Amino acid sequence: MAKARGEKTLGWRILAGIVIPILLVLGRYTFRNSERVPRTGPVIITPNHYSNIDPLVSAYAVWRTGRVTRFLAKASLFKVPVFGAILRGTGQIPVQRAGANAGGDSLSAAGKLVEDGLAIIVYPEGTLTRDPDMWPMRGKSGAVRLALEHDVPIVPFAHWGAQQILPRYSKRLSLFPRKNVQGTFGEPVDLSRWKGKPLTAKTLAEATTAVMQAITALVEELRDEKAPVERWDPSKHGQTEIGRF
Repeated sequence: MAKARGEKTLGWRILAGIVIPILLVLGRYTFRNSERVPRTGPVIITPNHYSNIDPLVSAYAVWRTGRVTRFLAKASLFKVPVFGAILRGTGQIPVQRAGANAGGDSLSAAGKLVEDGLAIIVYPEGTLTRDPDMWPMRGKSGAVRLALEHDVPIVPFAHWGAQQILPRYSKRLSLFPRKNVQGTFGEPVDLSRWKGKPLTAKTLAEATTAVMQAITALVEELRDEKAPVERWDPSKHGQTEIGRF
């Protein structure tokens, strides 16, 4: 497995120099337990997802650990002028969320990045949570499949407060006053019981449940509340997996 090169290249520092000051105008950020993110080598970080500004918050949290992260991002974003060029130029991975091979090519590309010793953010929910109270909903298996196939750790991450900057599905930022955003990294999820086993639907479902439980526990800590006993499942509520609901 290749050792990661210096991740904070000049290009990344220029981009961070543009994005981070904007984030700091919008909010005050407190991130805890950053030592749980490996300083070198491959790692998959799995955040909760409830606002379209989440990727910037998560990337900033990881940046403060000394790492640079790549994302699996929906393919349509790569068609947006300028923004799409930035995504391609920084090595982000397009995800086709519909079609016969939805997700397959993106996982192959992500696998190459972990082999190169890089950090990747994968949203296991696959989209903004449909849960009415914005608790993490059911997860998909992409993150655990990637972790088990390449033997890399999954570090859960949760944050709360970003919805005050950009509410779910809103396109309007709340500029003032500055909002408080808190985040915390969890211990790497213990996937040992599934390592070396055939990646059956049952194996992947069990491992994904373990990841979602870890993320939910972190969200409970940040919100100082208990999540619902049953995790929200869009299919049981007649909700689409793509777009707004």
